[in-house]
Amino acid sequence: MSVLFSNNNDVNRKIKDYLDEKLAELGDFKYSYMILNKRNPMEMLIISNYPSEWVDIYKEHNYQHIDPVVLSALQRVSPFSWDEKISTNSLVNFSKIFNLSKSYNVINGYTFVLHDNNNNLALLSFMLNNTKAIDIEEEIKTNNLQMLLINVHEKITSLYREATQQKYYNTTNKKDFFSTRENEILYWASLGKTYPEIAVILGVKTSTVKFHIGNVVKKLGVINAKHAIRLGVELQLVKPVSS
Repeated sequence: MSVLFSNNNDVNRKIKDYLDEKLAELGDFKYSYMILNKRNPMEMLIISNYPSEWVDIYKEHNYQHIDPVVLSALQRVSPFSWDEKISTNSLVNFSKIFNLSKSYNVINGYTFVLHDNNNNLALLSFMLNNTKAIDIEEEIKTNNLQMLLINVHEKITSLYREATQQKYYNTTNKKDFFSTRENEILYWASLGKTYPEIAVILGVKTSTVKFHIGNVVKKLGVINAKHAIRLGVELQLVKPVSS
């Protein structure tokens, strides 16, 4: 699991306050900031001032799998408007989600899209009504809202990384989290090297590589080596090694 989906309430609150402050300058907009893991769509974070009951229902039923706004965003990089007539290349029937969303006045809107370097999809969506449509169009022309999405996503990524690093980094003694050997093995593994290849590079046995990887998995509290490698790199705990 990426650190972005570890559900840190303090970080989420800071981001919501940040969005509320920035968007207050534009008027009384209903918005939703969503982050979705494209490799595993079950991993999702939503920060929003949409009706809370609707957000809870959305999460409980995993509507991200059938949400035409999400499905459309996965196939594009530019912002787009949407309503119940939105179409995608999917054969999914969208009537269920739109019939339910109408009950919460989530009928039409505008969504800004960002695909980040960790294979996440970030969306900043606004509910529209007839009086707000012109205002949104004007903001689109100045790119303010697209830049807001970029800035808020960079901000939340940084905050989550810092919060998670505190769990793994000894700030008092300034000691590296991994031993020298563990760091070497993680570094080469992060570059796609296999265990036998790493063993040759370091002049050790393959069993030694596996032993240290096992220790790394335990240290990080993750379930497997793949997750350990990804988390170590994402948290910047792995330091470069000279060839």
